[in-house]
Amino acid sequence: MRILSFVAVLATALVSPLLISSPALASGGGGEPLKEVKWNHGGPFGTFDRAAAQRGLQVYRDVCSGCHGLKYIAFRNLVEIGLSEDQAKIIAAEYTVMDGPNNDGEMYERSGKLSDYMPSPFDNEKAARASNNGALPPDLSLMVKARPGAENYLYSLLTGYSDAPEGVTVAEGMNYNPYFPGHQIAMASPVEDEAVDYVDGTKNSKEQIAHDVVTFLAWAAEPTLEARKRMGVKVVIYLIILTLVLYGVKRKVWANMH
Repeated sequence: MRILSFVAVLATALVSPLLISSPALASGGGGEPLKEVKWNHGGPFGTFDRAAAQRGLQVYRDVCSGCHGLKYIAFRNLVEIGLSEDQAKIIAAEYTVMDGPNNDGEMYERSGKLSDYMPSPFDNEKAARASNNGALPPDLSLMVKARPGAENYLYSLLTGYSDAPEGVTVAEGMNYNPYFPGHQIAMASPVEDEAVDYVDGTKNSKEQIAHDVVTFLAWAAEPTLEARKRMGVKVVIYLIILTLVLYGVKRKVWANMH
């Protein structure tokens, strides 16, 4: 029985991270209960919705990339959400990156290539703040992992902009959002109905746009999520088989001793 208990505890320890990876927290820090969304990649067996992630990439490029970077994502990584290598090359070539030094010791600009990481829209923090009324737009690479509530928080934030309730004064240059800590956020609502024209013809409602870009950002935060889940399942299956073998050996050994 000690063997069974040990293996059960070990299996639980291995499976728990798989379950934690799914959206679970009820509040993102703003006090308002978060909107609950069933994400395709949630749970121990979930996988990313490639079509949604590709649409989310389009939303990021059309709406978010003017202020927010994705510094931990290389253009070559985009093939993992279903793009072909040629499609990823075309996207990379649309960006300008700084390279060098050349033979003269000077830095120079060139078109992006697959091995490059997605560049920041600003050269430095001061430039970013100067373009956003003093606010610093965060890099979005790990945003899903960095916020309590994960995907549900970002979805709630993106779809939660509204007029301030009676008696609440919103500071100049701020916007009311009950899901943001303090309920006032410098970023204006980035997604609205028909904000993006999807190339695949999907209905471009505010909710759909928010869902797709959050799916993309969830992938960006952990591109290896599916591989980790597959490995976890294999380990659990192995432990179950090992448990049965050890239990059989134990019964055999003790049977010969009586």
